[in-house]
Amino acid sequence: MTMRKQDKTLRTHVLDELDWTSSIDADDIGVAVSDGVATLTGHVSSFAQKRSAERAAFRVAGVRGVANDLEVRLPDEFERSDTDITKAAVRAINWHTQLPAKDIDVSVDNGWVTLAGTVHWNYQRKRAEQAVRFLTGVRGVSNKISVRARPIPSDVRSRIRTALERQAGQEADRLNIAVEDGTVTLTGRVQSRAERDDVEKAVWSAPGVTTVRNRLKVESEAFAY
Repeated sequence: MTMRKQDKTLRTHVLDELDWTSSIDADDIGVAVSDGVATLTGHVSSFAQKRSAERAAFRVAGVRGVANDLEVRLPDEFERSDTDITKAAVRAINWHTQLPAKDIDVSVDNGWVTLAGTVHWNYQRKRAEQAVRFLTGVRGVSNKISVRARPIPSDVRSRIRTALERQAGQEADRLNIAVEDGTVTLTGRVQSRAERDDVEKAVWSAPGVTTVRNRLKVESEAFAY
């Protein structure tokens, strides 16, 4: 199958997946695919739908990348002032049992939420974004929270390899793991984007890791149509 035909088939599958996903109103979403990269255009009614659309596109086998150009157009009843959104975001973070609220700062400009500060673990960084993503009035989120640096164990590379085998079901010998200070760089090949994400998640769990450079390549997926 030629690349052009593959892209055409992928486009159909992405559109079908968007329609299939109940949390998305796909009527105003357009899809174009070129060399396995899906570009989403049009508009949705919330930032949560924008993120859901991106995840839906990535679920389609054969999609190598997604350019999310969707615009968030809030219905009139969802419009909120920046002050109201800020108060709601601060409250959501304060009430989240896994977040160090005192270490996270929130600012809002025209519905766009910016998170800043420093936390101990990457999962806290992600939880903070998840806590504000679905709030009414939010048009987008910029997550500038960093992970606090701390001493990294001398055996961290072997710990990461063990975690990859335990958590991601990954044969760690197939991957290259480079550690410098708190930065881990991953290279090699995996079978799918889901596997790529699982590997990164496992690495983030290692003590002392502040940055993960995920340069893993996804193997080409065969089309059987």
